[in-house]
Amino acid sequence: MKASFWGVRGSIPAPGPETNRFGGNTACVELRDAQDNLVILDAGTGLIALGRALLQGPLGKGMGHASVILSHTHWDHIQGFPFFAPVFVPGNRFTVYGPGRSEAMLEGILEGQMNPHFSPLYTMKNLGAEIDLKAVADDGSVFSCAGFSVQARSNPHGATRALALRFEENGKSLVYASDAGYAPGGPTVDVRALYRGADILIHDSTYTPEDRARRLDRGLSSVADAVSAAVAAQVKRLVLFHYDQDYGDDVVDALISLGRRLLDEHGGQSIELTAAYEGLTLSL
Repeated sequence: MKASFWGVRGSIPAPGPETNRFGGNTACVELRDAQDNLVILDAGTGLIALGRALLQGPLGKGMGHASVILSHTHWDHIQGFPFFAPVFVPGNRFTVYGPGRSEAMLEGILEGQMNPHFSPLYTMKNLGAEIDLKAVADDGSVFSCAGFSVQARSNPHGATRALALRFEENGKSLVYASDAGYAPGGPTVDVRALYRGADILIHDSTYTPEDRARRLDRGLSSVADAVSAAVAAQVKRLVLFHYDQDYGDDVVDALISLGRRLLDEHGGQSIELTAAYEGLTLSL
């Protein structure tokens, strides 16, 4: 299992000299199984550069298949999709998973983004690739995607919810939990079970604790929330992710230092801490 980061920001892209080290693109993670099958976690603007890289392989020849799993459909998690070059190549096939009570609901959300008021594409039907949509249940039931066994639970995210996803392969596990805004007390029992013992927990770490307290209605985590979830679930590595668009690299550096201190103070001394940045690859 291998995870590569192409976008690590939240809300809106934040390019510029202040974000050069960690990157300014919104959420997108490339996940590969042992057979090199591709699963893409979220479709923020990081998807654009990933798409260009993928054109060098089968997806550039109309002979590729990949899965895309959306944690939710806020724009910073789907805004790269209309600019993802492989979807314009006839012969390619994509299975797009996302939250929703039905495939029709998911299709309506993605079509809305391509409404002619917002996009020159007009409709997903103008894409060259074949797109198959699947709604994901958040009841913890197991489904297969590429070579992974996958489970999903939902976290509160302001006025809506976002899927947290656990991927397992060959005895290894990775959890992706972006855009989590827990109630007091932290994750639910079901979500803690989803996180339990993960080799890697990629967790929303949008804010400092002070900024989180001022912006509770946005439904996002502070680095302290991420640490608490990691310690409670006894994960092996915590990966900070989805930094606020207004945080320069120096602020992210401070989040890392605070995260390490909080882990050490609250029983997480054995938990490795990594800050996601564009270009980072983690292997299990």
